[in-house]
Amino acid sequence: MFHCPIQVARREEKFVPDARRVITRLFLPGSTERIKSIIQRVLAMDEDGAARWLERVIRNFATRHKHLSAVWQAHFDEVAHLIESDTPLSVERQHLIGAYLTSEYSFEAAALFNPSIVAHHDQSGLPDGALRFLMSLRATGEGHVSSIVFRTGIIAADGEMHFDPVSPFAHSLKPKRDTRYDKQTFFYKVIEVGAYTDQAGDVLDRLGDTFMLAELEEAIADVRNQPGDGEAFNATAERLLWVARSNYELELPPRTNVSEVVIFPSTENESRGIEDMRLVRFQDDDGTVVYYGTYTAYNGFTILPQLMEARDFCAIRIMTLNGKYAQNKGHALFPRRVGGWYMMSSRVDGENLYLMKSKNVRFWNDAEKVQVPVRPWEFVQIGNCGSPLETEHGWLLLTHGVGPMRQYCIGVSLLDLRDPLRVLGHLREPLLVPLESERDGYVPNVVYSCGAIIHQDRLIIPYAMSDSATSCATVDVNELLFHLRKS
Repeated sequence: MFHCPIQVARREEKFVPDARRVITRLFLPGSTERIKSIIQRVLAMDEDGAARWLERVIRNFATRHKHLSAVWQAHFDEVAHLIESDTPLSVERQHLIGAYLTSEYSFEAAALFNPSIVAHHDQSGLPDGALRFLMSLRATGEGHVSSIVFRTGIIAADGEMHFDPVSPFAHSLKPKRDTRYDKQTFFYKVIEVGAYTDQAGDVLDRLGDTFMLAELEEAIADVRNQPGDGEAFNATAERLLWVARSNYELELPPRTNVSEVVIFPSTENESRGIEDMRLVRFQDDDGTVVYYGTYTAYNGFTILPQLMEARDFCAIRIMTLNGKYAQNKGHALFPRRVGGWYMMSSRVDGENLYLMKSKNVRFWNDAEKVQVPVRPWEFVQIGNCGSPLETEHGWLLLTHGVGPMRQYCIGVSLLDLRDPLRVLGHLREPLLVPLESERDGYVPNVVYSCGAIIHQDRLIIPYAMSDSATSCATVDVNELLFHLRKS
C-alpha cells in the first residue's frame, strides 16, 4: 500500500506490559462510617493478635514493595482523625490499620506504549561513541488509568541498544506540600480559568510574592470568615485550590533506580490519567540544561496540558501550561530557543500542525498553522511525534498522520533552522506504517512515538504498536535528509 524508499530497520526487542509491577494506593472502601467500622474491628483485636496479623501481612507483601511501613503510616495518618478514642495506639496497630486501607495497583497491566527518548543527564563512564539514554513511556492499568514510567540504557557507537535491567519494585511519587508558588504566575492562571473574583483578589492580597499551599489555605479561611456570599466563595476557593494542586513538586527518594519511578495521577484534574509525555533535553542560550516533558492530564471530561521540569531528576516540578493556545494534546518543545523564543509544535485545533512561540515557557499566546493534512494517509489529522531534532540541514520533525480506518502512520517533515515556519520538505509516504504483526492491540492499526533521538548519524525512533507495547526502529539520517530535501 505504501512505498517509502527509505530503509527502516525495526528491532526485535519489545517493551511489553508486566502485570507483576505494582504500586500502593490509598484504599478507602466506601463511606466514612464504613471506614470507621474497619478501624473499630482492628482496634477490637488484642495486642498480640494484632501484632501476629501484621507480621503475616509483612511476610506476604514485603518482597513486593520498598518502604511498606512508611506507606501504611501515611495511610493511617489519612484517617487518624476518625478514631474517637484518646488512648495512644502502638505503631504496629497504626500500621495494621494502614494496611487495611492500602491496595496494590498494577499500573502497566494493560499497556506500555507511546515512548519518548532523550540523552541521559549522566554520560560518565561510557565507551567511546556511546550514549546513555532516558526513555519515558505511558503505562496503563485497570480502568485505563495512565501514568508515566521510565527506562534507561546505552546506545553503542554502532547503534546497538542495550537496556538496563528493570527493578522489580515501583514507587509512586507523592506531591510535596511545601511547594512554593509564584503569585504573579498563579494570578495569571486564576484569570485564565475564569476563577478571578473580588474574593479571589482578597485571598491573593493576603499572600506574599511566593507562598505555599498551607498559606493559601489559611488565606482562604480568613476570607471565608468575612461577610459575603459564602456559597459563591466556596466555588472560588475550590478553583483556587484546583490551580494550586495542578502545580506541585515531586521528590525522588535517594538512590532511586529510575525504572522504579512512577508518575501516577496525584490531583483531581489527572484522575483519569497522565498521557503521552514528550521529553526534551532543553539547552538554554547560557548553556544551562533542563529536561522538560509536556503531557496531557485527563479527568474523564476535560484535558489539561501540563509541563514537567527536571534538572537532575532528584526533584521534578509539575506545572500547568497557560495561555490562549495551551490547549488540546500533543505539545512538543524545541530543544533550544530559536531567535530568542521558546518554540513548540502543537495541534491546537486537533487537526492541523501548529508552531507556537513564547518568551515564557509556561505561557503560550502566539501560534501559527504550519501544516495541514494533504496526503491520503493523514487526511483525518496531522500532529507531531515529539520534539524536533536539529540537523545542519534543518529541524527533523516526526509527524503522525491518521488515515482511513483510523490508521496511524509516522511521517517526517524538515523545517528551516532559523524560521521553522518554513517547511522545506515532507515525506510523500509515511516512514513507519503498522506491520501485520503490529496491527493488533488495545487500539488497532497504530504506530506512534512521542520523541526520537539522533546518535552517530542514526535516527532512533522508539514507537508504540497499537497502544499496547513498544519497540524501536532506526533510520540513516543522511538518507532521510536526502529524500526530504528533494521532496
